Amino acid sequence: MSWMRNALLKVLKYPVALLVRSKDVPGNLSELKIDSTKPIIYFLMSDSVSDQLALSKSAARLGLPKPTDTVSINGELYPNCYFLKGTQPLFGKKPSMTGVNKTLTEFFRMHRQDAQLDLQIVPVFITWGRAPDRTKPDFTDLIVSNATPTWLRKLFIILFLGRDSFISYSKAVSSREMADLKGSDSDIARKLIRLASTHFHRKRQSMIGPTLVDIQHRNNAILGSESVKQAISVQVEEKKQSPSEAKKEALSYLEEISSDYREGLVRFGDKILTLIWNKIYNGIHVGHAQRIRELANQGHEIVYIPCHRSHMDYLLLTYVIYHQGLVTPHIAAGINLNFWPFGGIFRRSGAFFLRRSFAGKKLYTAVFREYLEFLFNKGYSVKFYPEGGRSRTGRVIPPKTGMLAMTVQAVLKGIHRPVSIVPVYIGYENVMEVNSYQKELKGSNKKKESPLQIFKAIRKLKNYGHGYVNFGEPITLHKYLDQHIPEWRDERSQPSDKKPQWLTPVVNDLATNIMTSVNTNAAANGMALTSLCLLSSKTHTLSEQELTSALSDFIQIQTLSPFSDDVTLPKEDAKQLLESTLSLQRLNVTQDNFGRLISPKDNRASLLTYYRNNIIHLFAIPGLIMANVFANKGVTVQSILTLVSNLYPLLQRELFMHMDKDSALTYATKLIATFESLGLVKTEGDLILPPASSGDHYNSAWLLSRCMQETLQRYAVVLTILDKKKSINRAELERQSKEVAERLSQLYGISSPEFYDKNVFSSFTSALKDNAKVDSDESGNLCASEQSTELREEVFKLIWPEIAQHLENFDV
Repeated sequence: MSWMRNALLKVLKYPVALLVRSKDVPGNLSELKIDSTKPIIYFLMSDSVSDQLALSKSAARLGLPKPTDTVSINGELYPNCYFLKGTQPLFGKKPSMTGVNKTLTEFFRMHRQDAQLDLQIVPVFITWGRAPDRTKPDFTDLIVSNATPTWLRKLFIILFLGRDSFISYSKAVSSREMADLKGSDSDIARKLIRLASTHFHRKRQSMIGPTLVDIQHRNNAILGSESVKQAISVQVEEKKQSPSEAKKEALSYLEEISSDYREGLVRFGDKILTLIWNKIYNGIHVGHAQRIRELANQGHEIVYIPCHRSHMDYLLLTYVIYHQGLVTPHIAAGINLNFWPFGGIFRRSGAFFLRRSFAGKKLYTAVFREYLEFLFNKGYSVKFYPEGGRSRTGRVIPPKTGMLAMTVQAVLKGIHRPVSIVPVYIGYENVMEVNSYQKELKGSNKKKESPLQIFKAIRKLKNYGHGYVNFGEPITLHKYLDQHIPEWRDERSQPSDKKPQWLTPVVNDLATNIMTSVNTNAAANGMALTSLCLLSSKTHTLSEQELTSALSDFIQIQTLSPFSDDVTLPKEDAKQLLESTLSLQRLNVTQDNFGRLISPKDNRASLLTYYRNNIIHLFAIPGLIMANVFANKGVTVQSILTLVSNLYPLLQRELFMHMDKDSALTYATKLIATFESLGLVKTEGDLILPPASSGDHYNSAWLLSRCMQETLQRYAVVLTILDKKKSINRAELERQSKEVAERLSQLYGISSPEFYDKNVFSSFTSALKDNAKVDSDESGNLCASEQSTELREEVFKLIWPEIAQHLENFDV
């Protein structure tokens, strides 16, 4: 290292420390596969003292060697930081050469002389700000970072964007593996440089995004497309409009739909959101983020498809993606959010708006579909919510497939990059809208969004616990279509307005897989687990000792026999977890002579059902097994497996569970062994028995046996009406089931509003029909069958005796 560079590093060390605040991506070293026993060499895009100093601070935070140090190789000292390109001269067009090719060639020559030599080459991409390039330059280009800025431009960049820098590390590359490739040392060095150049280009694209297209270019591209021109022609013919009027209407649709992305607003929004998150949340937990970073590094077009719990989802997921060092996606938002002044803010943050229904709007449909394809083809990532609205119950809602079908059709027309769908689980320990959700489920009208409503919500934001974002396993659409429709590429020659016959069933199947993946990546948090335990108690009240023990046992079940490998669990022990949950002040804590009692606040147990429902699918099979053990006071393993075999397909449909029936049976067998190891059951000969009532784990087992009661009771309602009517219209069956469930809710204090939700009954009747549990007559009515009668008898053994007796005697 030259004396001049050493001097610059020393002189600029403190100014850079003062001006620069960088974000490390990833935030831990486990993803980088770095071996601390081997020498590390950093590989940067451009020769920059400020980049090297920023990296030095980041490396110190992560416990890595400083890039200003040297590394010993075969007894000689070498710099441990190298650059692909030199600094852009103040007057000139091309950056100077760094001579890295010669150095790498020398390294690979050493590898041939020393078979044990293995350097870890860690590419690091450093960006200052996240502003994308524009088709039309403006004054902001002075401070917009590019690959190799001049020292003068870099000065402005650090002054204005020093606190918005990202240090993005990539997985270490083994120099030994590179040296073992065919070719001369110089050939391998050139290959490494080419790979690094491609890698840095993809990093830049994934972090900054594609070039922003000016509005006129966008309008011309979309309104000039064949599908929109054809829709305009149809509009002229059907509505007797002039071509100019129809085109003007198409333009108004496009202006209503389109986003107007402004990076500066997103950067400002990041500052505001950081303040908000620090005020209201105790932390944001992100799981499996390496999946989206790897997709971006591979050049994929990413489509994020999350579940929808709250209006906070729009902000939280975008914030998380931004802090993973990726460009924020364009977000499909309901037109109800396009109100002054927030509609304009959302639009400039990347939101594009869609109407609730496209029915009868051929021109609107054509414009929207073409706009979505435009985003994909230009390389923008996209985010949309398939459920069509926020879940009012805390469960995953059966998806609407319109946006997903348009995404698949865009792939059919041809997109240059591979398109991957990423399911996303979003969860909270406190949802700001939960009170209004409960009112809507009980019949109140949904309030229209307004500035006043937003300001009221912001004012109340405090002590919301933790937020959770888990990224699911990506689904690459090209591969998915290859597996399901091998000849799908033949459809590219068909007219764009012609829908393939296979599209609807394939999209429906894909939508189910996505929502199932969302649940596969669930986050079990303190509020959800506590709600599950309290609602399983007959009085909705537990002592602190009972609740702590149950939390510990429930976490142990998921640790030893996880619902899936992607589920995330609390890291605290049960006692710490309970204290953290109580600190949210959403539960009632009273004291008597024996200790603390914990219950829902103000007897509002129904509010807790929302959080329980976020994770109820994790405990569906464990709860079913334990209900069978307690109801029969001892059962054989075969009896348990028979029950799971009969009921699991219905639970799977309702709760979007990922296992097939055979896997569910294997899982049930594993759970039985886990229960025994934890003391939740005992065995006598061939029988599985409840634990002794005096045992430490009896209460946990009892609570687990009751956690699926409401689901089983709802099944009993439908099957009883079907059994008594023998034949009934599906709509009438669902209506009567809702009425009976409302009555049971009043009689027996069932606090869950979704207990009588028509959508849940609709899902169950669909599952009965699809699994051949009911018959149908010539008029299309559902008819009781031998299978439905047997299922009813099994369910009746598991539900509360008083409800079973009431249903037996109830005249429907």
